[in-house]
Amino acid sequence: MFDDHLLRDLTPQVLGVLVRRGADFAAAEDAVQDALVEAVRRWDGDAPDDPKGWLVTVAWRRFLDARRSASARALREVAVHREPAPGPAGQADDTLLLLSRCCHPALTPASAIALTLRAVGGLTTAQIARAFLVPEATMAQRISRAKRTLAGERFERPGDVRAVLRVLYLMFDQGFMSDQGFGTGRRPGDTDLAEEAIRLARQLVASVPADAEAAGLLALMLLHHARRAARTDAAGYLVPLALQDRSRWDTAMISEGVDLLQDALARDRLGEYQIQAAIAALHDDAACAEETDWTQILEWYDELVETSPGHPVVALNRAVAVGHVDGPLAGLRLVEALEPGLPRRDAVAAYLHERAGNTAEAARLYAAAARTAASGAELGHLLRQAARLNGTRPDSD
Repeated sequence: MFDDHLLRDLTPQVLGVLVRRGADFAAAEDAVQDALVEAVRRWDGDAPDDPKGWLVTVAWRRFLDARRSASARALREVAVHREPAPGPAGQADDTLLLLSRCCHPALTPASAIALTLRAVGGLTTAQIARAFLVPEATMAQRISRAKRTLAGERFERPGDVRAVLRVLYLMFDQGFMSDQGFGTGRRPGDTDLAEEAIRLARQLVASVPADAEAAGLLALMLLHHARRAARTDAAGYLVPLALQDRSRWDTAMISEGVDLLQDALARDRLGEYQIQAAIAALHDDAACAEETDWTQILEWYDELVETSPGHPVVALNRAVAVGHVDGPLAGLRLVEALEPGLPRRDAVAAYLHERAGNTAEAARLYAAAARTAASGAELGHLLRQAARLNGTRPDSD
């Protein structure tokens, strides 16, 4: 039986080789697609001994053929002259090179994620469109614009790993949020952005094994994703961390994340993703909400504030930790000092007011937070919280 999973894994590696050899991104992708079609036709169920080498050879020939048909002889000779001597393809460097190109700072985050999914993830435009909940034509235009933006850019060496980490983090976050409940439009078999981000982060860690922040990001993703099964209830409503059934957490994934984090922290090159992963690990380590080590979590948030000064989301999350360590009123003072329109500000204030015994104000703030909820699951949760404190039924039930 033909192994289409093998082709998907090899596609970004082959594309990376062509890009490293100097091929234009769009032309390289066309050549790789031609090679894939040829592989499906000629392999007849059994891949050659070196499937990647076979694809690289065919794709590079297709690229040169296209170049010859569009260029003068002098340009063709330059292209042939650039061809490296036979030898190992250098898979790790090629993966990072390709990720660097897809995550170029000139691209918007949405375009960078889409191009990464297309070129490195091997997804079709239709699959990416469904993941973003936009029409396929819209996504095709977004990817085409991204390719045009990168036209003429040369990438002989990998770019800034930090830019790649940021895009993978945003990809995971978008998948994490869209996983929270009903109304998202996802269907069985649709692309899971969170899982795709984890898969690509694994490739990145393999490409830059000495980078502590890359390992920290992968650890962060795993430690959050391990709670996935418990994040929503049977009706699709968001279940807060404190109320989740921890027996449904993926302990193997948590263990892997903790091991990655410990290895990263041992390198003594602390960064924001490692700090966030350390906070997630402390939550995952608690057998129940009451056993959460909020004092240590607050210490890590203090580190994060120094690493990412002025970040309002970090300040908001730190206020929750302060509310547990120093009391809800202390946390509320920090929340009230933040910008009123900050996402989740009202929800955090409601939580702290409820802990302080101010149920009427908490109910009002939960209802206010529901008006700016980021997902259907979050909306349902906030309305239920407000209704619970008001002694009524939520309108969404």
